[in-house]
Amino acid sequence: MSVFRHPGRHKVAVLVRHGMLVMELGIVQRLFGQARSAEGERLYEVVTCTPEPGPVRTDADFVIPIAQGPEAVAEADTVVVTASSAEYEPTRSLSPPVARSMELVRPGTRIASICTGAFVLAAVGLLDGRRATTHWRSTDELQRAYPRVRIDPDVLYTEDGDVFTSAGVASGIDLCLHLIRRDFGAAVANEVARGTVVSPHREGGQAQFIRRPVPEPRSSSTSAARAWALEHLHRPLTLRELAAKESMSTRTFTRRFRDEVGMSAVQWLTQQRVERARQLLEESELPIDRIATEAGFGTAASLRQHLQSALGVSPSAYRSTFRRSA
Repeated sequence: MSVFRHPGRHKVAVLVRHGMLVMELGIVQRLFGQARSAEGERLYEVVTCTPEPGPVRTDADFVIPIAQGPEAVAEADTVVVTASSAEYEPTRSLSPPVARSMELVRPGTRIASICTGAFVLAAVGLLDGRRATTHWRSTDELQRAYPRVRIDPDVLYTEDGDVFTSAGVASGIDLCLHLIRRDFGAAVANEVARGTVVSPHREGGQAQFIRRPVPEPRSSSTSAARAWALEHLHRPLTLRELAAKESMSTRTFTRRFRDEVGMSAVQWLTQQRVERARQLLEESELPIDRIATEAGFGTAASLRQHLQSALGVSPSAYRSTFRRSA
């Protein structure tokens, strides 16, 4: 008998272990659990499982009884491996129950890790030759233990084929929203983000943490320029123009923008324009040329180039995919 009861939904198995981080389990359950179709139907079925069913110790002062064993991962479309506070200094070998659980994952299953859950993926060879990340405190350890993994220590999450990894705890939110966006489009992911009261999109390449001190509250920030830019994405926007909105020199604005956002202003603008184009492709009947103009790309060719770079698909293919999903 299947552990999943709704065949029409995307099946997500969350594999937890002793020392599980409660917040991470909550992130996966909450975000995927909130995703709904236009008719209000749930789009995912999420099952929590563990290598040995029973009470599972957490990083808090309570245990959680998990009734479902590892057979859930054999049926899942997506498997998410969370971190364990008991394994922040991991070794090369997995416990036999965890190793057996990972052996049940079917070829072609999408698999993701949150925080130091990446060590589990690395231990079974899933990250060999792939780009991956984990919590910034553990990236060096992951690289030493598994030198075949291409560690990127400065990003929020990575995507390499059907394998995804994310950085420290809260970046699991960004990864889950990214997966929802891939599966069902920006409109569904944005609605989940609104319901959870989190930012709808932070690019995976954004820095894990800001190395320079955050400006004091009395210091000028770039938030007003960003808000203004979002209202004027259809226009050509220059650094000088954005800097003028904050009464800064271009050099100061450029430095402060990167400090606050974790990427350059040009990268951020491109990201926002891609998101705007995705929204219009999903929700409007506008022709591609008009969408290119509204998103600030100017021409359909430019829109096609940027969408292909960001998502690997053309505007027409993207629209077709999410119209079928709808």
